[in-house]
Amino acid sequence: MRIVGRLFVGLVLLIATGYVGLIVYAYWPTGIEEVPARSLALPGDEFVAVDGLELRYRTFGTPGADKPNLVLLHGMGNSLQSFRFVAPLLADDYYVVTVDIPGFGLSSKPPDFDYRAPNQARVIGDFIRALGLEQAVIGGHSMGGAIALRVALNEPEVNGLIVMNPGIITTGVPAFTRYLPFPFQRISAKQFGDREFRERFLKQSYVDASIVTDEVMDNLQLAARSEGYLTGTTTMMGQYEEATEAQMMGDVAVPVVIVWGERDRNKTPEELAALRAGFRNDIVITSADAGHYVHEESPELVARGLIDAKYLWKK
Repeated sequence: MRIVGRLFVGLVLLIATGYVGLIVYAYWPTGIEEVPARSLALPGDEFVAVDGLELRYRTFGTPGADKPNLVLLHGMGNSLQSFRFVAPLLADDYYVVTVDIPGFGLSSKPPDFDYRAPNQARVIGDFIRALGLEQAVIGGHSMGGAIALRVALNEPEVNGLIVMNPGIITTGVPAFTRYLPFPFQRISAKQFGDREFRERFLKQSYVDASIVTDEVMDNLQLAARSEGYLTGTTTMMGQYEEATEAQMMGDVAVPVVIVWGERDRNKTPEELAALRAGFRNDIVITSADAGHYVHEESPELVARGLIDAKYLWKK
């Protein structure tokens, strides 16, 4: 019995030591100095105050009576740079606005913010009004697609919806993350702020991983260098939510375009079928050569399809 008792005590001490080690790692300095987001701004970046937040955005093209306004939302862990290829191709036919969702890119990252989809959709609705876009098509990739769906439901200013390999049927976030105890949320935030980890993680989502260049990584790392990154992202990592937007698809009354990369490793043809069955009125643009980031790997195809679909969005 003494041996069993000693083994038990030893096991408890080992677990306790490991747990303390995790806490030390979580709070060990990253070596990355966080600075005001505006000091990291790139050419073309603009900022607007919305609901006490500062949101970074960029515009492509000029507004016009015959040009739909198009607001594009990026996916999890990304930024408005994700639309660097497709947005310029649309600029002659759309007035395109790309924006960093709160918590990402160079937008504000408050530690006491609700980063879940319903609240993000509310902020994006206020962003559309802050820019004076009386009518707009809302588009989103991955997580941004789920937020965009909610914006289309909530905002009378929105007259169209575009979803690109969206996180509507599944989010891609493992369910066990909701049960992770302190300090795993901060560890996750640190990992996503680490350039090498972020690059390895991101490359898994592409058919051609060479698209993730040093320039792309430099741009994405701006988020980790901006004020509030670690505390804000730690909060975000603790706000797991399941995909609940699937049950809302039938309520979307505006025209819908589904953009789909067929070689997405995490999204199946059955998921595309579920999207088509869920929306009442949709058209589909598919790329056989693209993975999850369809708008980056097939920007010309996506742009042509969206230009052809312009008749759907009547002001």
